[in-house]
Amino acid sequence: MHQTRHIRNGVGAVRPYVFGPHSLLHFLQDTFSAEVVERSPDGGEVELRIGDSALALALGDEFPEGVATRASVYVYVEDADATYGLALRNGATPISPPEDKPYRERAGGVRDDFGNVWYISTYLGGR
Repeated sequence: MHQTRHIRNGVGAVRPYVFGPHSLLHFLQDTFSAEVVERSPDGGEVELRIGDSALALALGDEFPEGVATRASVYVYVEDADATYGLALRNGATPISPPEDKPYRERAGGVRDDFGNVWYISTYLGGR
């Protein structure tokens, strides 16, 4: 992957910035095998890598009024059904179980404790 100096850690010119409680980090590590790339000294800001993508987290129990918004993030995985089940076991609330979509993906969705939506998908191939 091409790395540049003007982008933090050299990858991901565009990255989601997701708010949530400290438990969000563990949810993402346990569900998507997210790897911590960098963490602030107080642990409130964390940069993760999921596959080839970067994700920034703002973690805390409270956020200033009007700052923290909920996000929807689409994550490709090898097995949407297995990852969906793992997400539920890790505390997510179901939105929709994985099903084959007309756009050649098997996808479903869950909601974390903060209300962020995580769409979980596996590309089925073809054209």
